[in-house]
Amino acid sequence: MMGKLYVVATPIGNLGDITVRAVDVLSSVEAVACEDTRHSGRLLRHIGARPNQLIRSDAHTEQRASTRVIELLDAGHDVAVVSDAGTPGVSDPGTSLVAAVVEAGFEVVPLPGPSAALAALVASGLPTERFVVEGFLPRKGRARQEILSDLVAEPRTVVIYESPRRLGATLVEFAELFGDQRMASISRELTKLHEETFRGTFSELAAHFDGVVKGEIVIVIGPAPPPEPATVEVVTEHLEKLASAGSDRRSGVAATMATLSAPKRMVYEASLAVDWPDLTV
Repeated sequence: MMGKLYVVATPIGNLGDITVRAVDVLSSVEAVACEDTRHSGRLLRHIGARPNQLIRSDAHTEQRASTRVIELLDAGHDVAVVSDAGTPGVSDPGTSLVAAVVEAGFEVVPLPGPSAALAALVASGLPTERFVVEGFLPRKGRARQEILSDLVAEPRTVVIYESPRRLGATLVEFAELFGDQRMASISRELTKLHEETFRGTFSELAAHFDGVVKGEIVIVIGPAPPPEPATVEVVTEHLEKLASAGSDRRSGVAATMATLSAPKRMVYEASLAVDWPDLTV
């Protein structure tokens, strides 16, 4: 009989959030693939689980870990994969390992549980019918600006992770980019002693978090409002807003066409009069 791979969600801060089923699986598998063996080892000891093997599987070792996991599955052993906190594969290692196991023909069994993205989403008070998890955005450059340009027109609720060190600068950037038309929430230290969620416009949130911030941060951004009529004045104003937020001309034109449903010729001609930043510097 071939083994199974269990994808196990683990607590994001409160050990009481681990499920009975997760404890049962982690206590019965031959091996646990984990992002940090020391970190996961503490959790396993806390619940009384003693797998025979801990396999390091982080962003740098996931390919090698996949080979070892498949060997164990082929030998008939069950294996679990966990991340440091939350659900493996959701802005955490795990996706490549699961894909390799699926390609090798083995069964993958998900164990639902804690997720910072979902916890922040349902606490935000923003629409949950359609949403997208962006995780951590690129820190700078064209890649970041292209994503942000897309988010200006995003009709779904957006979930983003951010470092507490960068939160202040990010909120100032978002206030400039999104204005006061997009409501948002920031959840900090979810499931922990000092858990809190603040809601408002990005200007309000930037003012509130103007200082040293500690803890894990999740930003939830409400859907984009319906597009305004595509006049030359509206198109130019939108392009200038993107340029001031650091977008390049190509990304700005594409985002404006999508957001305002404006004709390409109108947007292109308006973009010629906008002072775009030089992202090659």
